[in-house]
Amino acid sequence: MGDGFVRLRISEAERRQAKHDIRCVEDAAIELLRNSRDAGATRIYVASSREGNVRTLTIADNGSGIPNHMQLRVFDARVTSKLDTMLVDRWGVHGRGMALFSIRENALSARVVSSGIGMGCVIQIAFDVRNTRERADQSTWPEVTGPDTKHPGIRGPRNIVRSCVEFALESASQCNVYVGLPSEVVATMRRHALYQADYRTATNDDAFDESIVLVDRPGQACDARDLAQIAANMGLEMSERNAHRILRGEIAPLKNVLDVVGATERGGGKRVARMNGRQRVLPLSESERAEIGEAARDAFARIAEHYYVLPAGMPSVRCSDGRIVVSIPYADDD
Repeated sequence: MGDGFVRLRISEAERRQAKHDIRCVEDAAIELLRNSRDAGATRIYVASSREGNVRTLTIADNGSGIPNHMQLRVFDARVTSKLDTMLVDRWGVHGRGMALFSIRENALSARVVSSGIGMGCVIQIAFDVRNTRERADQSTWPEVTGPDTKHPGIRGPRNIVRSCVEFALESASQCNVYVGLPSEVVATMRRHALYQADYRTATNDDAFDESIVLVDRPGQACDARDLAQIAANMGLEMSERNAHRILRGEIAPLKNVLDVVGATERGGGKRVARMNGRQRVLPLSESERAEIGEAARDAFARIAEHYYVLPAGMPSVRCSDGRIVVSIPYADDD
């Protein structure tokens, strides 16, 4: 255009804007969490690990999923599923179709590991932290302070876990968020699957059920090799030794992040029993269901031997009209 002026192509303008949209790894974490929430997920798992200068985030959810033919195209500019539902939250406008494009422009790699309509989604992103920075302190959890309001004060480094806590506070009525190492995330997924009503663990004679939502598939594993393979298929690589540790209960499942920081008690994630007819139905969290199930299993184990049976798997805990129903599977003691 003369005198040093040019008119950028749309693609180049979008690329430059995308580079600015994601300034650090924590920005990417928030964008991925927002995507999962807007896909209707009620459980979002964030697996975070670092090797050398590479930070890897694997976000898995039980949302609506991405059809096969769109799993590459979702990283293109202006591709969105929110034609009529653009949202505005504390992080600004969401639904422009630029979040995943911006992440890809800043990341070493970005891919949909696995997904499908109604199956949830697993997305994995890797960053070179020399180019896309992250907070130096990634191990410190934030401290929640202030009054019992929806947005209590938060102190601590603005790292990945703080991003997850802030998001969970904003979205407490919609979803639970869990963050940890890949092996901890797999242990949590397995625990949640096994505590669902009518969920059955596979046996060696069973074919793998691909109709099960992705984040519940660790519950199908009948041995450590199966569990390690299922995890690898979700981008959650771990050793068979760690799979054995999960099955033995040596790797504890994660609590949701609001329970970790005590925000549930403060009111940030307060849950209110809903009314079903004239009875209260308690909205128990996964950790609360797990606590009830473990107590029931331990109580049953003490008397099971008198009847020549053994507990067979984890009890399921279900809330019904004015009651909590615990189902304890058992088998003959051979």
